[in-house]
Amino acid sequence: MKKISWIITIAALLVGAIGVYQYLVFGEQAVGYSSAVPWGLGVATYMLASGLSAGVYLLTSVVYICGVKELEPFRQVGLVAALSALLAALVAIGLDLGHLGRAWRIFISPNPHSPMAWMVWLYTIYLLLLILQLYFDSRGDSAPAPDAGTAEIPGDKRPGRYLAITGVLVALAFSGGLGALLGVVQARPYWSNPLLPVMFLVAALASGSALLIFVVVVVNPDQQDKETGRAINLLARIVVGLLVFYLLFELAEMLLGSYYLSPSHALPYQLILTGPNWWIFWVVHLVVGALIPVFLLVRGNITAKTAGWAGFLITLGFLGVRYNIVVPGLLAPPFTALPSAYSEPGLAYTYVPTLNEWLVVLFVLALGVFIFKLGIEYLPFSRRPDNAVTPPAHHVETGADLSRRYS
Repeated sequence: MKKISWIITIAALLVGAIGVYQYLVFGEQAVGYSSAVPWGLGVATYMLASGLSAGVYLLTSVVYICGVKELEPFRQVGLVAALSALLAALVAIGLDLGHLGRAWRIFISPNPHSPMAWMVWLYTIYLLLLILQLYFDSRGDSAPAPDAGTAEIPGDKRPGRYLAITGVLVALAFSGGLGALLGVVQARPYWSNPLLPVMFLVAALASGSALLIFVVVVVNPDQQDKETGRAINLLARIVVGLLVFYLLFELAEMLLGSYYLSPSHALPYQLILTGPNWWIFWVVHLVVGALIPVFLLVRGNITAKTAGWAGFLITLGFLGVRYNIVVPGLLAPPFTALPSAYSEPGLAYTYVPTLNEWLVVLFVLALGVFIFKLGIEYLPFSRRPDNAVTPPAHHVETGADLSRRYS
């Protein structure tokens, strides 16, 4: 099974690399953008992956800081997932921006009044914190096992705790800051919403919790293990609560949006609910990404397989959420007469993702999975269940060992 998953991941990377090559060679000729709609599926994927990283990191770090024992054995798995999602997000937005050769200038001559500059700095700090946390956890694993009757070696718990507290603040800042990045665009009334930063934060927590429940099931497929069962049930309650909380925010936004009289305000909501892509909201988001997973998670006797599928469906549903944040806001012209006042092939208030864009998304997602699998296989883990056999002093336990113990 492990070999098959590696084959599928590498095959997806190779197929997606075709889209990346076409995009690098042909540029925006390979995508469905226009001067009116400069963002699309790539930015939505970046927002999804960024939110997943922030959400799973916030949950696992708060677990570590507060000492929630049910989830502590899976904190390192969450850190690997957060790092994988962050790198996938940076690749997605890097490909969409195009001129990566100029990216270094934001570090030496940033505009302190630009939310985008702050986002880049926060991402950089967050990436360094993730790497440092994994490093200190690895040092804790590599420490020799204490002799019988001696105190447990604390390893690097204290630096890890300080890093976790700092990381929580940074993750809160950039997950909500992504909403602020759109919220300050007054020319787009659909985005200029004071609730948007809060909704981005709640969405990150909900989707990140769903991702964590999925990776916990993938790494620990044994449905009979009591520790994994307790973790899954706790995660299920957290996921359902956060998802319902986000849906309440979304309901409030939709109800208010339906009363707007200005076309630039009302049109994005009309496109979401009844436009050509109505199925993204009603089917992908509400049915597949909300109703079915909640039904699966609120039933009694949740199995690992059921919880894993629910986490996967919620994560998939939030791709539709991110798409409906990005694209409808661009499809509404600033004033109604603009599309007819100026005729130009590039000025089109329509958008359909091309095959190339889907291939790039496939590459980005496969890259995240590939990095996660590498981390699970080769990075050491220090959290061991109480009933586990302590490895010899010379043995460094890896994610593969953790996975095999539960399989």
